[in-house]
Amino acid sequence: MAELLQLPFMQRALIAGLVLGLLLAYLGIFVTLRRMAFFSDGVAHAALAGAAIGILTRFNPLVSALIFSMLLACLIYWLEKKSSLSSDAIIGILFTSGMALGIVLISLRKGYQPELIGYLFGNILAIRRQDLALIVILAFLIVAFIIRNKRKLTLLALDREMAYMAGINPDFYQLLLYVMLACALVLGIRILGIILVSAILIVPVSTARLFSRSFKALTLWTGVIAEGVMIGGLLLSYYLNLPSGAVIVLVGSTVFMLAFAASILCRTQH
Repeated sequence: MAELLQLPFMQRALIAGLVLGLLLAYLGIFVTLRRMAFFSDGVAHAALAGAAIGILTRFNPLVSALIFSMLLACLIYWLEKKSSLSSDAIIGILFTSGMALGIVLISLRKGYQPELIGYLFGNILAIRRQDLALIVILAFLIVAFIIRNKRKLTLLALDREMAYMAGINPDFYQLLLYVMLACALVLGIRILGIILVSAILIVPVSTARLFSRSFKALTLWTGVIAEGVMIGGLLLSYYLNLPSGAVIVLVGSTVFMLAFAASILCRTQH
């Protein structure tokens, strides 16, 4: 283990995994409370177009995917306000369009493209220093904002009308939540890939909800489970020489199933 931690790529992978695990899991609490799982899935898939634009223009793909996804989040919010379409319909249209645009842009560049493959399926062991710096800075800013405005975001997630009555501007904080979630998802793509990134939003908080009796406990256990899943999945994937993103998700799913079985067993005994 000590020799493994001396490897620079493993150090970067562990730091990125711990930071993003905490960020995505914490945002996952608000995602599950507001039932925004489809939003997170849609934005993650549409981010392929942003990454493809960056690669074609020789711009940093992570930065271009961040910009594209945050603009998409703002567009979803605007269309929800200005049209009579349901949120699911808007997200479905935009995410399929974004994914289609990404596929078309990918086809314009011939040959094998390992960087785009990394965005599709994730490659935490290939994170570069500049990507890690961007991940840490943005994650710190988002977490700091969430902690500072935890009461407002929680009240908004539980009851929009009650938040308005408490003097909170629900539209403003909803837009901010959309943008922060889009940003966090794109950062998480570097670890889990477009296809799997939504799992770390949903699995830790869903596991924690099985045995948490308060919001404080839910927050604490969600973070603990996410960090454990990230570290366990990363180390297991390294030693077994398997794709890191997929192993992390499978470890999380296994933990959920064990917790679910334990909760049923406890209920039957009582």
